Amino acid sequence: MYCIDNKQYPCSTSLAMKFIGGKWKAVILIHLIEKKRYNELRKELSMVTERTLSIQLKELEADGLITRIVHTTKPPLKVEYELTKFGKTLIPVLNAIAQWGKETAKKNKKISVV
Repeated sequence: MYCIDNKQYPCSTSLAMKFIGGKWKAVILIHLIEKKRYNELRKELSMVTERTLSIQLKELEADGLITRIVHTTKPPLKVEYELTKFGKTLIPVLNAIAQWGKETAKKNKKISVV
């Protein structure tokens, strides 16, 4: 049993999913393997609503997986996101998930690549 902020997780898998679970968190994280400006991320994830992206980024930041860097030296304001040291520990996991997805897409005739 694991516990964070008085919430219990029955196993290590449920604990991991607390950090990367949901439809978009793992997708956002894999896109942030390279540091990105908010607008770059927004373009790459155009199917994610701006509200959802904003909420997910805040949650990932609160969980310590990403950091938000605000550059105020020149207008317009420049905001970048990148993985923290803790977030970088997920890179092998994210790459394995991406590879599994590619292999599944190749093998499954119901899946088409557009």
